[in-house]
Amino acid sequence: MFPEIIDTRPLRRAIDDSLTWVVANWGGALEAAAYPLLMLLRGIEDFLVAVPWWVIILVLVGVAWLASRRWQLPALVLGALLFLGVMDLWRDAMTTTALMVAATLTAVVVSIPVGVWMSRSTRVRNMVAPVLDLMQTLPSFVYLIPTVMIFGPGKIPALLATIVYAAPPLVRLTDLGLRNVDPAVMEATRAFGASPSQRLFGVQIPLALPTILAGVNQTTMMALSMVVIASMIGAGGLGYQVLQGIGRLEVSRGLFAGLGIVALAIIFDRVTQAFGRQLQSRVGVQEAAR
Repeated sequence: MFPEIIDTRPLRRAIDDSLTWVVANWGGALEAAAYPLLMLLRGIEDFLVAVPWWVIILVLVGVAWLASRRWQLPALVLGALLFLGVMDLWRDAMTTTALMVAATLTAVVVSIPVGVWMSRSTRVRNMVAPVLDLMQTLPSFVYLIPTVMIFGPGKIPALLATIVYAAPPLVRLTDLGLRNVDPAVMEATRAFGASPSQRLFGVQIPLALPTILAGVNQTTMMALSMVVIASMIGAGGLGYQVLQGIGRLEVSRGLFAGLGIVALAIIFDRVTQAFGRQLQSRVGVQEAAR
């Protein structure tokens, strides 16, 4: 056994007491602050459940066609969606999709400005990078402890934990994409007298869009990978079906729900990748024209 150099029990008690104090004194305010996220999640979920299944299939197949301009991807999306319907997983799939979409949208709103900020300041990048490392390496169950203590079991802690877990790739890739814009292009914009905001929104972000979209793809996949863990605290959806399969030792329930998660992952991964390839080809044509 490693020798006990210091007694860590007072430190542990101090951390636990601090969180208890936060729950007692700021729990209501934190719940009120997180209420818009809950409304966003519920709105997306209610919308997806209310829309007829065939409309969702038509929309997603159409989006897949616009992204690829080939029949293979729409056929794959159609097959994955039909699998969800035939296996009686449609409603749970829509609940899972709502959690993933809400987490991804929130991560996009937060992560892209942070990535822009990092790309403009090395000092900020050096400060934020360790935080991102911690967010990516800290076990996701650790996120659940304080959120469940503050908000109780339900959709809010599940959504917050998913956002924390899924946001870092988008921050990093936004920073990377903006930093990798051709310095010669940036120098030309300065020579023509473009302001910093004009350079950012007119040149840097358009040229970095393929990399940023790759970050959105990674954020989406990481949000989807949290559905089983989030279901443990009340998120529901396909992850809850997997948990029920484990609890009841029903292999078929867990297997089909797991395949449903894979189907959703394939749909969103392939579609976002196809849009990314379109953007890369357009940016390449524009750069060649210059």
